[in-house]
Amino acid sequence: MKIAFDHQIIEFDVQYGRRQKLSIHMDSAGFITVKAPNDTSEDIIKSAVTRHGAVILEKLHAIAKARETPKTREYHDNGKFLHLGRYYHLHELIETNGLTEEQLKINLKKFYFSSCKKVIGERIKIYQTELKVKPKTVEIDESVNRWGSCNSNKKITFNYRLAMAPVEVIDYVIIHELCHLLHMNHDRSFWRRVGSIMPDYKEKEAYLARQGHAMTL
Repeated sequence: MKIAFDHQIIEFDVQYGRRQKLSIHMDSAGFITVKAPNDTSEDIIKSAVTRHGAVILEKLHAIAKARETPKTREYHDNGKFLHLGRYYHLHELIETNGLTEEQLKINLKKFYFSSCKKVIGERIKIYQTELKVKPKTVEIDESVNRWGSCNSNKKITFNYRLAMAPVEVIDYVIIHELCHLLHMNHDRSFWRRVGSIMPDYKEKEAYLARQGHAMTL
């Protein structure tokens, strides 16, 4: 689900269960989950998130700030940038001769978009077969607080910055989103299915929480 608050969109998942009270949770990556009693209406859930909208946005902005490019980032031949879990000199990733800093930034982002599309395209085939699912569309985009998303129309989207992560971490995000084709919420069945394919998925989550601030331009 999602709501509009203070000219911004707040997206969140809902977990229904045998509970008495509704609660809102946010993990270290900015992923929001609303845990609600069975049969709670959509209006009540959205109203609860709206009441906490200011606090939620404040936390999301803090997470986004923590991911900002370090001040030491240098756009020249020997500037270092992550790609598939390893640091490379800029000239090892893109052509740098005769380009301004702004041109280098633009070209580097294009490189990551292209790399992410290629890796996702190769890896997702493996897990589609294993999970016996297939999304309608797969896209690469730019997001502040999500590494991936899956909507009810079976559209899966991945953050281009995943190209900076190790392949096994990319695999985790792919598995996570593909499992949403089977379980739209983060309920126990969802996590059991994720764990059946990647038992150490919590380590991959921890990597993203720990290194996410460095996976920026």
